[in-house]
Amino acid sequence: MRSIAYLLLHVIDSSAHIEQVSVHPSHAGRGKGHQLIEAAADWAKQQGHAMLTLTTFANVPWKAPYYARLGFEIIPSDKITPGLREIRQHEASAGLDAWPRVVMRRTLRNQLN
Repeated sequence: MRSIAYLLLHVIDSSAHIEQVSVHPSHAGRGKGHQLIEAAADWAKQQGHAMLTLTTFANVPWKAPYYARLGFEIIPSDKITPGLREIRQHEASAGLDAWPRVVMRRTLRNQLN
């Protein structure tokens, strides 16, 4: 049996952080990435995390705009936590800043929690 999708998740600055979501191209467009993100959000809530975060390309349709449709919002640069700032610095040093990138978050708790 071969994997068709995966998600890497870490805890950064007390938030669950999606490092990577990948879906094999032959299974793209079937909601597998969305299912993985929802499973990560459920896990994070169960662990008591209030946020799910990620970094991504700003202008690629299946990146930041896709995550925005799933409830993520761009974190203003003055609100980026130290751990997320370190991730961005690592990405920049790896050459990923050749294209605009953003840090995004999705709130996992509502006001009643």
